[in-house]
Amino acid sequence: DPVLSQAAVYAMRIYMGVSVVFGVQIACQQTFIAIGNAKTSLFLAVLRKIILLIPLILAAVAVTGTVKGVDVYEGLSTGALDGLRILVRILPPLVGLMTAVYMLRASGLLDLAARGLAPVLHFLGIPPETIGLLLIRPISGSGALGVGSELIQSYGPDSLIGRTAAVMMGSTETTFYTVAVYFGAAGVRNTRYAIPAALCADLAGFIAASWTTRLFFGP
Repeated sequence: DPVLSQAAVYAMRIYMGVSVVFGVQIACQQTFIAIGNAKTSLFLAVLRKIILLIPLILAAVAVTGTVKGVDVYEGLSTGALDGLRILVRILPPLVGLMTAVYMLRASGLLDLAARGLAPVLHFLGIPPETIGLLLIRPISGSGALGVGSELIQSYGPDSLIGRTAAVMMGSTETTFYTVAVYFGAAGVRNTRYAIPAALCADLAGFIAASWTTRLFFGP
């Protein structure tokens, strides 16, 4: 669809232009959790997602519709109905995905993977202690947030492990969650090279986060 492709290019430029803000917000939120200031961390999360994001989206839609002479209310109603239909379609795989993530954590499989992959991680310059974050981050944002919080609480927010975990959280994406949501919403079953390419990007983000943290904060 040429119209959709053109809109996607425009939207991606905006998204990538402000993506650095997400990393800063996640790093601050993780740090406040690690130092025992959960209220400030919760305030930052609510500030971004509810106080700022939702009003800005509604305001941007209203302004754009007014400028282009579009019936904003009708478009909003139609979009909300389509959104509910998409939610019903993608909810079952998301529930299964989240269940599998917590089963992996509870079974101890992540600890076993950490011991097995330690030599490879050392070779890539990635702290082996972050293996849980590496495996969970592409699958679940909330799960990765929990793992990152545990790392920061265990090793300290000013430690190499804690800083690396915070930078990793801001440098990568929940690949499988994003693919499930957007490809499911579009009704696309064959993702082709999207997942391998996204996982390669995640790996590059993990390596870059580790190297950058070592460069700025020591060995």
